[in-house]
Amino acid sequence: MNKTMDLMLGFLREIGIGYYFERIEGNTFLPGLRLRDGTLIIDKEKLLYPGDILHEAGHLACMPEDIRLAMNDNLDNSQVHQGGEMMAIAWSYAACLHLGIDLKVVFHENGYKGGGANIVDNFNQGQYFGVPLLEWCGMSYGPATAKKLNKQAFPQMISWLCEKNMYNI
Repeated sequence: MNKTMDLMLGFLREIGIGYYFERIEGNTFLPGLRLRDGTLIIDKEKLLYPGDILHEAGHLACMPEDIRLAMNDNLDNSQVHQGGEMMAIAWSYAACLHLGIDLKVVFHENGYKGGGANIVDNFNQGQYFGVPLLEWCGMSYGPATAKKLNKQAFPQMISWLCEKNMYNI
């Protein structure tokens, strides 16, 4: 493993996102990665982009435990997981900054339907999406709330794991 991957995996251990290394048979949404019962499964032989680990971990981190533990393989197209995609992108951006990882590791040219550079440009200009959902779940403060409470706004995180279930499912 390389230093960046070690840094990401250490961070996941620290915040409580489980992962295992094992061989994955068949195709997956992202090469070399699969979700199983709230755990990230990593096939080092098939993994093309190590930064995808951080993005997939963001999907797990941004869901409350009862939803997280039921997350498997390809996520359904429900409102919960559509919002979860925006949260996972914002979360992984904040995680890159927190860990000092080059944003291009996660937001690489072959991810996000070729829009990784646009996401980075928008976020670097303070044009964040997903942050209202992170705030709703108690994981970060948006700018207005942070100012009102005299706290640090996103990309500073209050919590790296969603601990409040705000979903009615």
